[in-house]
Amino acid sequence: MKKETSKKEFEIAEKRMNDLLAIATKKGSFGFLTKKESADLNKYTQIVKSYEEVNYTISLPQTVQGLIELKMFENKLKQKEVAKMLNTTDTKLSEIMHNKRKPSVVFLKAMHQVFGIDGNLLLKIA
Repeated sequence: MKKETSKKEFEIAEKRMNDLLAIATKKGSFGFLTKKESADLNKYTQIVKSYEEVNYTISLPQTVQGLIELKMFENKLKQKEVAKMLNTTDTKLSEIMHNKRKPSVVFLKAMHQVFGIDGNLLLKIA
């Protein structure tokens, strides 16, 4: 079983990781780090990553509108582009986004296929 990282260990690892990143930046790339520096950077990065995965989780939006907005933000998409991707009209998508229309099963299926959102989650929140 993996030992949980403490906040103090995280803070130390984060500082050392940032110091090594600064060294790599100063040298011009990661390729110029020594073997020890590279190994240390990898070790501290893993410590930071494991701590953040446990302590800094962001929950998914709990509405269809919130999920669409998240995917728009993640993929830098406009609403018009999303409508085209989901094979719907701009008007229907706008009505769904403004809670004036309930999403159809076909629409939810498209969200699942296009954006990889869990179908069970979509059915639960729709």
